[in-house]
Amino acid sequence: MTYMSQEGYDKLIAELQHLESVERPKASAAIAEARDKGDLSENSEYDAAKEAQGHLEDKINRLKLAISEAKIVDVSRLSTDAVQILSKVEMTNMVNKAKMSYTIVSENEANLREGKISIKTPIAQGLLNKRVGDIVEIQIPRGTIKLRIDKISI
Repeated sequence: MTYMSQEGYDKLIAELQHLESVERPKASAAIAEARDKGDLSENSEYDAAKEAQGHLEDKINRLKLAISEAKIVDVSRLSTDAVQILSKVEMTNMVNKAKMSYTIVSENEANLREGKISIKTPIAQGLLNKRVGDIVEIQIPRGTIKLRIDKISI
C-alpha cells in the first residue's frame, strides 16, 4: 500500500489515461508503419517500434499497480505535532545554517524541483515522527547531516 495525496493520485490517473488513449495508439501505428516497409527480419524500425511498445506497456502496468495500491490520505486528519507523510518540514542545517523546506510524499509524487521528497529517502526517514525543535542527525550518501526542525505544516 502506498499513501499519497489526492493530487498525486489524480496525476497518476491522468498520466495513465494519456498513455492508454494517446501513446498506445501512436505505438501501434508506428509498428504498423514499420511492418509495411517489408521484410521484418531486417527491419530495425520494426524492432525499435516493438521495443518502444514494450517499454510503454511496462510503464502502463507499473502505473496501474501504483494506482491499485494507492491509499489517499485525508489531510484534514493529519497533525502537525510530528513529521509524517504529507508534512511540510522547514528546517535549518546546523553546520552551515542553511534553511531548507521539504514536503514528504509517496515515491510516485516525489519531485525535488517542487520541494517534494520521497518518504523512502534517508532525510525523510530521519525526520519521521520528530517534532519542532528536535535536532536530528541523518546519514546521507555524503556523510552525516545535522538538521533542526523549525516548523511542521500540512
